[in-house]
Amino acid sequence: MKRRVVITGAGAVSTIGTGMDEFWRNCLEAKSAVAPVPENWDHYAALHSRIWSPLPEIDPEYLGVARTERLQLDPGSVNAIGAAREAIERAGFGLVPDANNSRVFTLTGADSTRIGVYLGTGIGGAYSFLHNHAHHLYQRARATLKGYAETRASAPEREMLDGVVALMAHGPRYHPFVVSMLMPNSSSAVVAIKFSITGPNTTYCVACASGTVAVGNAYRAVRDGCVDVAVSGGCEYLNDEHGHIFRGFDVAGTLIRDCADPQAANRPFDQKHSGFLFSQGGAAVLILEELEHAQRRGATIMAELIGYAETFDAHSMMSLAPGGAQIERMLRAALADAGVGVHEVDYINAHGTGTRNNDEAETEIIDRVFGKSVRVNSTKSLLGHTIGASGAFEILVTALSLRDQTTHICKNLDAPLRELNFVRAVEPLDLRVGLSQSFAFGGHNAAVVLRRFH
Repeated sequence: MKRRVVITGAGAVSTIGTGMDEFWRNCLEAKSAVAPVPENWDHYAALHSRIWSPLPEIDPEYLGVARTERLQLDPGSVNAIGAAREAIERAGFGLVPDANNSRVFTLTGADSTRIGVYLGTGIGGAYSFLHNHAHHLYQRARATLKGYAETRASAPEREMLDGVVALMAHGPRYHPFVVSMLMPNSSSAVVAIKFSITGPNTTYCVACASGTVAVGNAYRAVRDGCVDVAVSGGCEYLNDEHGHIFRGFDVAGTLIRDCADPQAANRPFDQKHSGFLFSQGGAAVLILEELEHAQRRGATIMAELIGYAETFDAHSMMSLAPGGAQIERMLRAALADAGVGVHEVDYINAHGTGTRNNDEAETEIIDRVFGKSVRVNSTKSLLGHTIGASGAFEILVTALSLRDQTTHICKNLDAPLRELNFVRAVEPLDLRVGLSQSFAFGGHNAAVVLRRFH
């Protein structure tokens, strides 16, 4: 017999808010963080896209990460710990400091051997890799050029060499923890270490579907009795000093090209869309729990997970397969797993990137499978694309929408590509079943189905 799985806690570190309440309030107010790309990136490449969505300055101590810990962690892992801690506390678990290490905690209210960690990331510790790579590549050459400029160069040569030296920026040292910082599994590992969780610990690296695949597999683990509680979600940190990561997406033609009006440039599903808004990243973590386990603790339940499925296109590393046959198969499999029909789905949190390939294919598939009455929005219209964290944010939004019986608008949508029931206003709704779907480079498709809990 399948066990019922509910969400009892969640945490968020995002470009529009740190903490689930601030994040959700700003979603409902349609707030976005859009800014010009860092000026120094222009020293290294001629970028086509000129805007991104940066994270606010966040004190790691506020996220529960001490300075000594932060120095050994990639920023993506710091954000994951912060979101996980909030989720654990919101779920009502106590945190008892370890007697020998006050920075490590044990959860009360659950058996740590029956708790699993399931996190997704699209790129892992890319920041740490690139930050240390710059030191490895430039440190000696920069010192040599600087020495020559100061002792032997003429005034014109020195001016030129000083400019070159400035471009060879790097950190103060090659970090002794670089290997553990850049590993894709680092975030899952450090969350479990921080909270003394000794059950299964798995990282899902499935590009833009990573967060959805992580939550989906966590759902299966709880449903099938492998664990009683799962810490699940996604995290990503996509900044680096020289703009390497941004340039990778920019040269692929996936980022917003029409940046004349930055606040209106991010337009998923609109006829004037020109690419996705690159986000610096963030983290969203949900606590999944077996229903009776949650009820025995008196936990507050946000929503219930009832289905999951994933498929693979086997078509292209960079684009959706024409016709979307595998996406449709994935959707029907997720609904079958949930035991609901297509016309029972009231709300879809779409992948909704703002790229031509995604938006045209996704709207056609939604229309074909669900029809025109289901409500649709794109959380990426607010956050931009957080890559491996995106699916986790979107599942969180779906759960909050079911809990509060309302959801955020699809921002900057003036002329839809297709006449679907896009969310245009924040208003009371009757939402019983919601679905969050993700598609990823490589050809990965995944969806989670949720139900209002009552």
